[in-house]
Amino acid sequence: MSESNEWAFPEALQPKPSDLSFDLDPLLDAVVSLRAEIAPQAFSANTLGTSRTGSGVVLDDRGIVLTIGYLITEAETVFLTTRSGQVVQAVPLAYDQATGFGLLKALLPLNVRGVRRGDSLAAQAGDPVYLISQGGLPHALSGRLADKRPFAGYWEYLLEAALFTTPVHPQWSGSGLFNADGELIGIGSLLVQDAQESESEGSASAQGNMFVPIDILEPILDSLIATGHSGLPSRPWLGLYAGELDDQVVVGGLAEKGPAKQAGVQQGDLVLDVAGTRVHSLATFLRAVWDLGPAGVAVPLTLGREGELIRLRIQSVDRSDMLYRPTAH
Repeated sequence: MSESNEWAFPEALQPKPSDLSFDLDPLLDAVVSLRAEIAPQAFSANTLGTSRTGSGVVLDDRGIVLTIGYLITEAETVFLTTRSGQVVQAVPLAYDQATGFGLLKALLPLNVRGVRRGDSLAAQAGDPVYLISQGGLPHALSGRLADKRPFAGYWEYLLEAALFTTPVHPQWSGSGLFNADGELIGIGSLLVQDAQESESEGSASAQGNMFVPIDILEPILDSLIATGHSGLPSRPWLGLYAGELDDQVVVGGLAEKGPAKQAGVQQGDLVLDVAGTRVHSLATFLRAVWDLGPAGVAVPLTLGREGELIRLRIQSVDRSDMLYRPTAH
């Protein structure tokens, strides 16, 4: 097997195969390297770049590969590299914006076994976990599940039970998170500064990674593979990038040509309520918007701007309609 020698975790941080209750080698084989090329005109090119690298996890012998969706959204070409050095082109099957998962299909056999999927709902803070990115054992990390809690992202994204791990893995994008039984329970999404919430005021939060839990994939996996869509109604998207400050929701940015900008929302506005429902956090804001209906629903907002109340009505859209669709070859 070829192993990356550019960098490595200290051996003390790597999983020790003799201490595990499962065979580590098939998991190392099943985590592949991913490289995606995106057209410069793509909607996400300015924010995510036109060349993206990370990992993917082989799910089965059909060559279905699970990764984090931002790596492959609007991708024109994707190539996978196995631990043995085999390079195979893949086609994106789906990017599910609600969960954040991306799915690919290898165009040639990968000659590796798919992983077993576990129960992320059963995972508890303190459990031992193994973070595996492309690159074999040197890039595998023994860690712990530091926390499991809601996570809200400024790009209109919400997980109700995200998985947070420590110590930090520097190659988190699309990496696999495995439990003590060698089962996949999450896919790497972010580096975070608060993997473990502070227990007391002034105490430091640990740097770590956020993983998307595998349980939210199970109800939609078959539909994603067959149709490229979860089968669920698309959520309304505003193109409003918000954050939290002193229990207030603050507009930090706006998507060019997005509904919020076209409706007159401005950077620095405070979002006070959604259709009469008071919001005090990014999570409550997103839930209030999504409770109004599917993509296309009108979203009434009350904003605070320089001491004045501004009431706007934003016509939401399906974010997928904003994305560039590469021509099939």
